[in-house]
Amino acid sequence: MEMARTGVILNTEHYEACVAFYRDLFDLEILFEREEGDFRLTCFAYGGAYLMVETDGVARQGEKTVAESPTKLRINVPDVDEALEAVRAYGIDAEIAVNDWGRTIDIHDPDGNRVGIRDEATFGA
Repeated sequence: MEMARTGVILNTEHYEACVAFYRDLFDLEILFEREEGDFRLTCFAYGGAYLMVETDGVARQGEKTVAESPTKLRINVPDVDEALEAVRAYGIDAEIAVNDWGRTIDIHDPDGNRVGIRDEATFGA
């Protein structure tokens, strides 16, 4: 099958806060937005794919467990130390975890969806 594009759809309860999180922290470009009654969506450029944030999700206070949300959004960056500074400037208390396979920052969005920031240099090594 030939693919034209790939993407991730993320249903959220705290839609406005989640849109602001992905737009402002990661500086994702908004491709388009839609509103149909109570349903809303914002589609972001997400590397070579798209991230579509939609309404109709369920939030959790704090980070969702793997059982609640087995998917983790991953964003690879050229400089994890610089990413940590941006995360902290956004108001999130986070640390860099050092693993045999790379360095990561684990955070969550306002709905509790898991987000991992990883160093690009060691990806696939």
